[in-house]
Amino acid sequence: MPNQPLLIGTRGSPLALWQAEHVRAGLIATHGGALEPALSVITTSGDRIKDRPLREFGGKGLFTKEIDAALLEGRVDIGVHSMKDLPTELPMGLAIAAVLKRADPRDAFVSRAAPSLEALPSGAVVGTSSLRRQAQVKRTRPDLRVIVLRGNVETRLAKLDEGRADATLLAKAGLDRLGLTSQATAILSTEEMLPAVAQGAIGVVARADDETTRALLAPLNDPPSATAIACERAFLAALDGSCKTPIAGLAEIANGAIRFRGLILTPDGSEWHFVEMDGPAKDAERIGRDAGEDLLNRAGPDFIARLN
Repeated sequence: MPNQPLLIGTRGSPLALWQAEHVRAGLIATHGGALEPALSVITTSGDRIKDRPLREFGGKGLFTKEIDAALLEGRVDIGVHSMKDLPTELPMGLAIAAVLKRADPRDAFVSRAAPSLEALPSGAVVGTSSLRRQAQVKRTRPDLRVIVLRGNVETRLAKLDEGRADATLLAKAGLDRLGLTSQATAILSTEEMLPAVAQGAIGVVARADDETTRALLAPLNDPPSATAIACERAFLAALDGSCKTPIAGLAEIANGAIRFRGLILTPDGSEWHFVEMDGPAKDAERIGRDAGEDLLNRAGPDFIARLN
């Protein structure tokens, strides 16, 4: 056991702090009082950019790179992230040390104006910063208007109350973790709204050569969740997707088999391509990669390029 507190790098949003505290509690429960994990709050580029879509600044990595730097410089020992924020390729020297048991991956519909997405009146305004959500909303309801609504969960809910939009979409897992489940007007099935890759999962990153810390984290890893996430991330990597590309993907495991569904769309939802594949869970990464390559072949080589 280390002689000094294990430092956990985290963003300072309420949801990020909840996730970091969840990892901290897991470490204490697993290793007892001999371990004294402490939080180190780090402001990321994504936190500083408040008034413009993150995709204008590169998207992926904006919520992780300052924590990655702190890890590589030895200022913290681990980084805790929403897995959907992690780029498919981590900086050299870092590795995913644990994927915690995944929470509900579905999206929640939140509105003060209608009981469901289908019930919104024509011309209603949906606020979201997610191109994936925007594209799927426009695919099913092209008559709705979508605007950018940024901020943490509480901020977006407040903007909804202020009348900035008639509805918004949020990860159910985030609402649950913050004790805000009651804010959900309806929960969207994965057939209605396919989630973001790795939505609902918490990942812990450590230095690749820090065997002591990685051994401490190993008991927190949930193998089925890690396998499903590996499939989804392989799909994303095959597409070379960015935050400028509406991409959705979900892997589900049952009885040793994995079922994967993936979707790519244009931002206006007018063009989309869907794939579904299954096979043994042990082949998860290959299945995800094959699904991504299949979509690329069907969509054509310029589909992703013209969106970026």
